[in-house]
Formats: sequence, C-alpha cells, structure tokens
Amino acid sequence: MCGRKTLTRDLQSIIEELAIDEYLDDGFEPSYNIAPTQFSPVLIGKDDSRVLKRMKWGLIPSWSKDEAIGSKMINARSESLLEKPSFQNLVHQHRCVVITDGYFEWKKGNEGSQPFYISHPKKKLLPMAGLWTTWESSSSRMISSYTVITTIPQKAIAHIHNRMPVILNPIAIDEWIQCEKNTPDIAMANLVPYPGNLSFYPVSTFMNSPKNNSKECIRSTQDSKTLDLF
Repeated sequence: MCGRKTLTRDLQSIIEELAIDEYLDDGFEPSYNIAPTQFSPVLIGKDDSRVLKRMKWGLIPSWSKDEAIGSKMINARSESLLEKPSFQNLVHQHRCVVITDGYFEWKKGNEGSQPFYISHPKKKLLPMAGLWTTWESSSSRMISSYTVITTIPQKAIAHIHNRMPVILNPIAIDEWIQCEKNTPDIAMANLVPYPGNLSFYPVSTFMNSPKNNSKECIRSTQDSKTLDLF
C-alpha cells in the first residue's frame, strides 16, 4: 500500500518537469510527510491540457453521506478497479496522477515496523496513478479527493512490502489522464510495477507521526541502496 508520501519540490520545478498548462489552486507548500486526509497536488486532464489541482487524499465517493469514509479509501488495488462500485465508474472519466517525489513504506519485523523511504535515484518526481472525484456535503461544501492505485511490487523492493503505488512514465501519464482519448483498456495497461530504478533506505520512526514534517523524515539511518533492474 501507500500510506505516506512526500513532495519536497517547489511548485515551479513541478510545473516545469511535468509541463503543466494550468494550476487551479493556491496554498501549495512542500512537504516531507504527506498523510491521508491532507491536501496535495494532483494532475488531471482537461481537453489536451495538463491541469494541476490540490485534492484531499482519501477518496470520498459522491454517494457518501460522510467525508470520514475517505480515510479508509487512500488506496485502490489495480487488479480490482473494475469490480469495485466506488472505482469502476471513475476509471472511465476521473483518472488522475498524484504528484510525489517519494513515499514511505513500513517493513514488518520481529522488533516492530521499520519505515523505508523510496524515491527516484536522480531526485525526479514519482507520478502515481490515481482516481479522483468531487463530493458535496450537506452544507453544499465541495471537496475534490483522490486515491492512489497500487500494484504488486518490483523485485527490488518486494522485501519491504507486498504492494507498491503504480508509478507512471511520461508517455503513460497522458494515456492515463486523457480520459476522452484513451479507453480504460488502454489506460489500465499502464498499471504495472515500475520497471526503473528506485532508491530505498531505512529512516527514523520520527516520520511515523504526521505532525513531523522536516528533512529528518527522509534522513537515512544507513547508506542508501539503489538497484539497477536492467
């Protein structure tokens, strides 16, 4: 699964790397510890444009009576998207890319769970496949929210956890967010384990608390390790 992530880059560098055409929100701040229910930037397709908008992590289905359900819907398994009522319709028209530059995963052991930080070895973004929707509260408050899609892990990090977020390459990004041009069959062909290099290393349990948001969250407790899968 993916239960915590980072986006430490400044807004301008994100816009440049992903060729963003429009930014619909303000208030963005880099974060070393993004937790469920918090807001973070998400990329959606609008005609032929790439649009960036902040959304709440944890999908709130349009039919839900309470936004609290979102805390239980932070991830969606790629294998069952078309089987789950909460996701099957969104696959057609509400696909998105969750912008991150790394994520945390906990490896279970006899002495407890050890958090690992996983990122790109060249410090590039890790665009994750997601689904989004907009929910209206009883007081007519509108909230856009998202879930991160997961798949089986690549071999290099399988010892850490049995799931990983779907990380999209540049071509796959457009196939995923341009819903009018690409059918679910085409888009979902990209929901595979990331084939490229990933850097991963253990970090302090300091990051376990969402209240902690500093470089200490991603500081290695030993030498980082990068495996070339090619």
